[in-house]
Amino acid sequence: MKDSPDPGFRSGYVSIVGRPNVGKSTLLNSILGEKVAIVTDKPQTTRNRIVGVKTTPSAQIVFIDTPGIHRPMERLGEFMMKEAMDSLKEVDIVLLVVEPRMPRKEEEAITDLLKERKNLTVFLLINKIDTVPKAEILPVIDRYSALHPFNEIIPVSALKGDGLDIVLGKIIEYLPEGPKYYPDDIFTDQLERSMAAEIIREKIMSLTEEEIPYSVAVEVVQWEEKENMVVINANIYVEKESQKGIIIGKRGAMLKAIGIASRREIEDLLNTKVYMDLWVKVKKDWRKKTGTLRELGYR
Repeated sequence: MKDSPDPGFRSGYVSIVGRPNVGKSTLLNSILGEKVAIVTDKPQTTRNRIVGVKTTPSAQIVFIDTPGIHRPMERLGEFMMKEAMDSLKEVDIVLLVVEPRMPRKEEEAITDLLKERKNLTVFLLINKIDTVPKAEILPVIDRYSALHPFNEIIPVSALKGDGLDIVLGKIIEYLPEGPKYYPDDIFTDQLERSMAAEIIREKIMSLTEEEIPYSVAVEVVQWEEKENMVVINANIYVEKESQKGIIIGKRGAMLKAIGIASRREIEDLLNTKVYMDLWVKVKKDWRKKTGTLRELGYR
């Protein structure tokens, strides 16, 4: 429910877009000071739109973290692209996140898409500036300035927090006056159950290689809150029997490692003990099947 706005209070929606693996989720987590989006070193980690809420004394910003914009190769990829493009509708500001290098065809294609949205306020955030000499950043700024009339261009390091205060200040400056959309203590609209499933998927992506991270989906099938504990049963879906064996590992070692790492983080999230069982199941070619994607929550 929207609160009545105080005079001068600002609010609005901000979409974070860019190629896969440029640091969009790290940016969101750093701005919020809370982990709402999973992060790995692998592209296409984010599959759904993630909402994060930042409330200050003078403003409330509703951020939408999106899957990386890429050429889809299967139904799941098409869903992820739709999530990213839909986020551009009816937002107040778009943050285009890029790396500190000259734009390639992918970045040029994204700026072309942004030009189609007339009167859209767009900030360019050049991320990972801690990885290159300062002298290399100015030519990148000049090249991007020629591609699109960005309202603001801000170099940042999402990992180290550099420049994020400037980003927040500029966002608030551009937002219209408006109400609070969420209570002050809310930092995401995700259910704890959904966040737990994402944490499990993050650990799988971090601990496995090659095609395995992209062939996995996680579904929490039981969530039972007891007096001093939460009981979780989750299914890990893969596309092939051979992938199932890799996830389980020799004598169950990989599945045990995934379970231990996941449980620790979920316990931190919930601030209570967690008992968790993980089951690995095969859903053949699930990424290519619209019906199966819907069953797993990809709508």
